[in-house]
Amino acid sequence: MIGAVSTSRIHRKLIDSLYTESMLLADEARGYFDEFGRAERDTLDAMTRVMFSCESLKVTTRLMHVIAWLLTQRAVDAGELPALDALDPSRRLGVAPETDEASFGVMPVAAQGLITASIDLYRRVERLDSAQGEEAPVIVSPARTMLDRLAHAF
Repeated sequence: MIGAVSTSRIHRKLIDSLYTESMLLADEARGYFDEFGRAERDTLDAMTRVMFSCESLKVTTRLMHVIAWLLTQRAVDAGELPALDALDPSRRLGVAPETDEASFGVMPVAAQGLITASIDLYRRVERLDSAQGEEAPVIVSPARTMLDRLAHAF
C-alpha cells in the first residue's frame, strides 16, 4: 500500500509539473506568434510566412493535445474520472502534426525554440501515454520469496 501511495504522489507531482510547463509554454507561444513574432514574420517572404503560420498552428496543436491529456490525468488523480475511462481512445494523447526539417530551418530562431520545446514536451507526454494501461512489472522481493519458501516448508 505504501508503494502505491508513493507512486500516486510521484505521478501527481509529475503531472502537475508537466501541466505547469505546458501552460507556460502555451503562454509563451501565444505571446510570440500573436505579438512579438509579428515583426519577424513580416520580414519573411510570402511562402515562408505561410510556413510560419503553419508552424504556429502545429505548436498550438501539440500543446493543446498535451494539456487535454494532462487535464484527464488530473481528473483521474482527483477521483473525478475512473482510471479505466482515461484509457478510452478519445481521452488519449492526440496525434500531433510533424514539423519537417526544411520548414524548421527557415524559421526565425525564436520560433525554432518554441517548435523544439513543443516537440520535446509532446514526446515526453507521449511516452507517458504509451505506458498507460500496460501491466506494471511484478517485482518479487527476495525477502518475500524466502518467507514464502519457509512458510511452504513448514
